[in-house]
Amino acid sequence: MDILTLLEKNIDTVVDKSCSQISDVKLKGYTKSGATMTRQKLINLYKKVIECAKKKELIPMLQYTEKIAKERYASGYDLHEVQTAINSLEENIWQIIFKNIKPAKLAESLGLVSSILGAGKDNLARNYVALATKTKVSTINLQSLLSGSESIAGNG
Repeated sequence: MDILTLLEKNIDTVVDKSCSQISDVKLKGYTKSGATMTRQKLINLYKKVIECAKKKELIPMLQYTEKIAKERYASGYDLHEVQTAINSLEENIWQIIFKNIKPAKLAESLGLVSSILGAGKDNLARNYVALATKTKVSTINLQSLLSGSESIAGNG
């Protein structure tokens, strides 16, 4: 089974499990918004993962995480709550990948999902912190990071 088919077929399984995990840890913001709203937020995020995987681009996730940073910050969510919800979704996607993807395709499938959600989590955190501190959002200069340079913050 290819990764896109797997993701599309397992949206309910992954989201249900993530909702249960979020409920178990009693994250203040998600508890306040309720199970139905939490489920919809996770579905929306999951659909962005699928969209990015289909298009092989990160822009939809980056735009979405900028939007949710603003929404969650304005609603009083702590950054760690939102990151925990995304981590739960990612972990549960990994589980279905490990169960259903052939070993030869594991690295590619895990890399795709992790790249999409990793970029989203990074963008979410930078935007959230910018809102909390009223500072300009900077980007990470990956070239400097990969080359070992001490200067990893860029101006983009």
